[in-house]
Order: sequence, then C-alpha cells, then structure tokens
Amino acid sequence: MTPNDHLMTDTPSPLTDRWFYALVAVGVFLNATGLFPPVMELDGALYACIAKQMAQTGDFVNLYAVDTDWLDKPHFPFWVIALSYRIFGINTFAYKFPALLFFLGSVAYTYHFTRLTYSKLTAQVASLVLLTAFHGVLSNSDVRAEPYLMPLIIGPVYHFYRVFLGDGYAISSRNGISKNWVHLLIGSFLTGCALMTKGVFVLIPIGAGLVLHWLLTGHWRELLKLRWYVAIVLSFAFTIPEIYCLYQQFDLHPEKVIFGQTGVSGIRFFFWDSQFGRFFNTGPIKGEGDKFFFVHTLLWAFIPWSLPLYVSIGKRLIDLVKRWIGPAFQPEYMSLGSGLATFLLFSFSGFQLPHYLNIVFPFYAVLTAQFLADIQAINLRKWTIAQSIIGFLLIMVMAALLWLVQPAGLGTALGWLLTLTVLLFVLFRQNDMLSLMGRMVGVMFVVAGSLNLFLYPTFLRYQAGMATADYANTQPALANRPTILYEPGTGVGGGSFWSYEFYAKGPTVYARTDSTLRTLVQSGPKTVFTTAEYVDSLTTHGFSVHRLAIFPYFHVSQLTYDFLNPATRSQTLLPYVLVVVKKGK
Repeated sequence: MTPNDHLMTDTPSPLTDRWFYALVAVGVFLNATGLFPPVMELDGALYACIAKQMAQTGDFVNLYAVDTDWLDKPHFPFWVIALSYRIFGINTFAYKFPALLFFLGSVAYTYHFTRLTYSKLTAQVASLVLLTAFHGVLSNSDVRAEPYLMPLIIGPVYHFYRVFLGDGYAISSRNGISKNWVHLLIGSFLTGCALMTKGVFVLIPIGAGLVLHWLLTGHWRELLKLRWYVAIVLSFAFTIPEIYCLYQQFDLHPEKVIFGQTGVSGIRFFFWDSQFGRFFNTGPIKGEGDKFFFVHTLLWAFIPWSLPLYVSIGKRLIDLVKRWIGPAFQPEYMSLGSGLATFLLFSFSGFQLPHYLNIVFPFYAVLTAQFLADIQAINLRKWTIAQSIIGFLLIMVMAALLWLVQPAGLGTALGWLLTLTVLLFVLFRQNDMLSLMGRMVGVMFVVAGSLNLFLYPTFLRYQAGMATADYANTQPALANRPTILYEPGTGVGGGSFWSYEFYAKGPTVYARTDSTLRTLVQSGPKTVFTTAEYVDSLTTHGFSVHRLAIFPYFHVSQLTYDFLNPATRSQTLLPYVLVVVKKGK
C-alpha cells in the first residue's frame, strides 16, 4: 500500500494551479493584516508581557506575570515569542509574526495531509478553506496559543499517517535509516512541542483520528505495534525542557504561594490540574460549561464554511451507520475522528472558550473540502450560489459595522469594500469551484481588511494602558522612568495594566496594596498608572496625587452596541489615569 493507492483521480478543474497560488497569496495577505492592529487585551497583552520579561532578563526557565510566579500555560509559545523579540525587538510585529508563520505551517501540513488520500483539487480547497475560516483569521490578530497548536497537531497526524502508509513500500535514506523512522521522530517532536504548548489533552486530537481510522479500516493490529509506543515515549521525552522548568520554578520551592496556597507542584499542574482540573471543573481555574456551546459557536467561528462543514460531518456519520448494515467506505477517518473527539471533549469540559476548536480547523477544512470536491456539478452550482449569498451578507454586515462605528477613513473603507465586492463578481462569474473559492477568499479579504485595518484600530484606542504608554513614551520626563501599576487586590490582575506594561519603554512594577505603594514612594515621587476610582482612594488614604493625563478604557474583546455607536460610546468608558504620587504631609 502506497500513498498513491489512496489518491482519488484528479479531474480537470477551473481551479488551475495559477488561480490556486493567486488565491493562496490573497489568503496569506488577508491573514497578515492581523499584524497591523496592536496587541489585544486581555490574554494577548498578558502573554506579550510574559515573553517580554523572558526576553529582557534572559530567564527562559521561570514564567512571571504581575511580578509574581505564573502557573497557567506551558512555556513553548513564550520561548518562540521571546526569541522573536530578540530578533525584531519588543513590539507588536515581533509578538504576532511567529504565530502567523505557525498558522501558515498548518495550512501547508493540511495540503500535504489531504494529498495523501484525496485529489489535488481537494487538497487545494482544504488549504483555502483553512486560510479563510473566520476564527482562524481572527487568531492572527488576537494572538494566543492556538496558531502555534494548529501545525503541532495536524503535523504529527501527517507524519504518523506517513509511517502507517509506509509499511507497503520500504524506502530508506542513503544512510540506511528508514524514512518511516524519520517521520516517526518528526511527529513525536511536534507532539512534544504541542504538549509544551497546551498540555496532555493535545494527545486526543492527535491520536483519536488515527485510532478510529485503524479500527474502521481493519488495521486494529496497529495498536499492538511497538513503534507507536516508542512515539509516545519520544513525545514525552521531548517535553523534558518543560518538566525541568516547572520543577525548577515550583516543585523545588513548595513555600511559594500559587493559587492562594503553598506546596503546589508545577509538574502535577502540567499533567493533571491544568487539563483534567478544567475538564472536571475541580482545578484552581474554573468555568461554567455548556454542552451545546460549541454547536452554535462553530457556526460563526468557521464561517463562511460552517454549513458545508456540518453537512459533511452529517454525511460522514451516516456513512458510518451504513458501514454496519451494508458496504460503505471513506478514504480516511482521521479528520472525522480527530475533529469529533476534540469537539466532544471541549463540549463536556467545565471550561470553554470560542477559540478552543481552532486547533482542529485543519481537520474541519479537510472534511469541508472533501464534501465540496466530490459533489456533482449541479449541486456544486447550488452550493456556490448559497455560499455567495452568505458571503454577500457578511460584506453587508461589515459595511453596516463600518457605518455604525465611523472609523477614521470611513470613505476609503466603504469605497474599498464596494470596489472589491464588484471585482469579485466580475472575476468570478460562473458558479463553479473557481468562483466558489475565489468569492469566499475575496469575502474574507473584505472581512479581515475591515476588521484589522479600520475597525480594530478604532476599538483598540480604548485600551487605556496602551494609549497611556504611548503618551508616556513621547514625554522626555516620563519615557524611561519606572511606572507603578497600582491595582489593589489579589490574582494576576487584568484591566488595562498589561498593555501598559508591554508598550511602555520604561520599567514597570506592580503595587497591590497601599502599604506596598507607600514603601515605593518613600524615596520620592513616583509615576503611577491606575483607574480613576483607585486614584480617588489614594487621596483619601493620605497620598498626595497630581494628575498628568486621563485615558478612556473599554474591554475591547467584549464589544457592545453602546460602545460601537459613537453617540453612546462615552457612556461605556471607564477612565484610567497617569498620576504622580508622593507621600502625604
């Protein structure tokens, strides 16, 4: 059995190589527009600060947030971002660029994985679907861990599948080492990196599809083969750097107070509490799970491809039922297995966020592409019309948002939107695969451009920490002076403090109590960034306060109509203040 035995026959398609590469280039560019907006609060700014401290101090072992030990996420993304800072400097581009590269790596892996089993057209469609799925595009603007995880999950599946397919053709490199073992090693290394990005639950999207494929195709004996257990051992061996760091920072120091208690093991948290604790809602970080959360979330997160995805999954499940009552066969079950297993895992988890499913978007892209590439021409025309209606509605939503928000350059934005919309239907007049892919790429170019070039720059002006840091950086008397970030309370903080910490050129230090602040100002007046409410409390507590500047704040990752509307926006804003504080008389 060779990879070519699994390929469906390539048939002529209007989606030629030239058109495919042109659409890929547009897809890359529309995702790259996410490099332009500033780093978004809350999580993005927090991760940017953690990597900033790592890059500045050269300490790649310990993770710190808000001047204290931080135990929540593993190290791998922070190592990558810190290295990017060392190359490009500490700025927005350096934070987002490596995530974009990893995302594009997942697109490449998706193409090659699809090509192992399906036609070239299916692989091309899968790549374009992944490039244009909404939440994937959004993740390149609001960067968290998911762009890093995408290639670290589809990548191992590709390499392990190559190992499985390689049984039928013994290919050795010049030094006599089987290429199967090269793929096994690479797959294990990528799995180790995935573990060091999110924890042990990544083994489910990596392994579930392979296991389901073996069981349904009669290759259950693969589960008994030594090589897969070697892969598991190698994967965990590649996580030794993470285990070492956790041991050094936490297990060697049981006296540290983590999550409000001492004796916390970083290694236990990595293997159990961070994953199973969130799933069962028994760990230090809790949420409120909804069994149907991802059913409706995926409808908008995977737009404009959510409807063909749902239909494709339905057809696959029907085929599984038919398999037990009559002849039915699918070329591969990995996409369905990994996609559904992860969907169910997160659906039953006690902690849920919309971006969690991004990590299996490559598998969803394959399922969608296989459905679209295999339907008859008359049905493809119907789907092209239906998808075009969805695309047109998305463009109308973007136009309405632009009109409502009234960003700078509104005329340019609306003119660009109108021109591109007309161009789409001039270039792609037929209702065939080329027009379907061309229109959807164009639609998502409109969506990404509207968000990243016009709307987000407007919204992110209300990240008070970033705006205040930009102001302080331009003032010679403030640029290099330390700033105290005053936020009374416990925990890792929030609000707009992290964006100030990231964008400020000068050093920052957190003060969580009045006594800490009082100690800091003993040596003389200090610059302090805090909320107007806390400033008022400082005055009542005997500090002398001089206001320098006031900046409006809104939690921009949770948009509301009142904020979007300029007429009511001021009612939604909270003031943050840059002040000089000294001890009272």
